[in-house]
This record gives sequence, structure tokens and C-alpha cells, in this order.
Amino acid sequence: MTATVHDIRRGRKFAQVLEGARIIFLRDGFEGASVDDIAREAGVSKATLYAYFPDKRLLFIEVAKTECRRQAEEGAAQVNMDRPVGEVLLDIARRVTAFATSDFGQRVFRICMAESDRFPAVAHEFWHSGPGLVREKIAGYLRHAAAAGDLALDDPDFAADQLASLCKASLQDRLAFRLGPDTHPVDPERVAREAVAMFLARYGVR
Repeated sequence: MTATVHDIRRGRKFAQVLEGARIIFLRDGFEGASVDDIAREAGVSKATLYAYFPDKRLLFIEVAKTECRRQAEEGAAQVNMDRPVGEVLLDIARRVTAFATSDFGQRVFRICMAESDRFPAVAHEFWHSGPGLVREKIAGYLRHAAAAGDLALDDPDFAADQLASLCKASLQDRLAFRLGPDTHPVDPERVAREAVAMFLARYGVR
């Protein structure tokens, strides 16, 4: 029988297991990560690990969800929406670009894509806890800015997708395909600034 997300159990060492798994998954990938190594890194027995997570797939999903949610919520909490719209958008763009180019962001992206055919739940859970959550946070700000008259848009969700995509221009594909910096280097700060400039050219209030 295939385990489901509902089979996850929580207990006193749950966070300890997640942290150990995060370290091993990022080091060895999904396939390369062994339950023995995860249990050793977490400082728990294999029996304890299996008591919380019946299979490795569920453990990986939970690690990806937890880390992506933490970074998205921390970023949203640190954005001061009272500043001028251009400054807020630049802050958002920098955070999106930083995560997309981070070692963690790239490893999780590659692993989720690699496992999505065999385990569709991996891609589904990653989307809703990572890109989907970021989209929700950005759309919330855009809705706020539009209501205040600072932006002219009628579809905040679509506009949030556009902004997030602009923040990965010239970066995401190059990193996903592991193209080195010698093959046309790209400055993340430039990408963030150009993303905001293009976004405001379309939705800014003149």
C-alpha cells in the first residue's frame, strides 16, 4: 500500500528528524539519501524515523514544504508595505531571485522535477508550499497596492506570476541546466531591478 501524507505522525523528535533529513537530502539528493544516514544525522533510531514517516517520499515532501514555507513567510513578514510601491516590489524581487539562485532552492527544484513523474504528490506539495505560497503572498501585496491606487491591475494572481517569472529571467534555466558563469554571467541584482522596471512599465500608475 502506498503511504499518503495522512500517514505522517508527529512526536517529540519530529523537528529533529526533519532537520537531519534536510541535511542529507540536500547533500545526497532524493535517490542517494539513505534512511540509515538520515537517522544517524537526526540522532534517532530507524524505528523512530519510520514511526513518523512510513516512507522516504513523505519525509522529503515534508522537508521541502517546511523549508519553503519558512522562507516564504519570513520574507513576507520582513516586507514593509508602507514604503513606496517601487521599493516594496524591489524587495520582493530580490527575495524571489535570491531563493531561485540559492543552493537549497535549486536542489529542491531539481529533486521535485526529477521525482514528479513517479510521485506527482511531490510536485503538488512543493508547488503549494513553495511557488504557490510565494505567489499568494505577492498577490496579496499587489491587491493591497491596487486598492491604494499605487498599481493599475485587475488580476493580482496573474500579475504575481508575471513578477515571479521576471525575477528568474536569464537565471532559472541557466542554473537548472548547470550552465557555468563563463557562459554569459548574469547579475541577480540586475535581474531584480529590471524585473521591477518592466513590471511597473505595465502596471505602474502614471
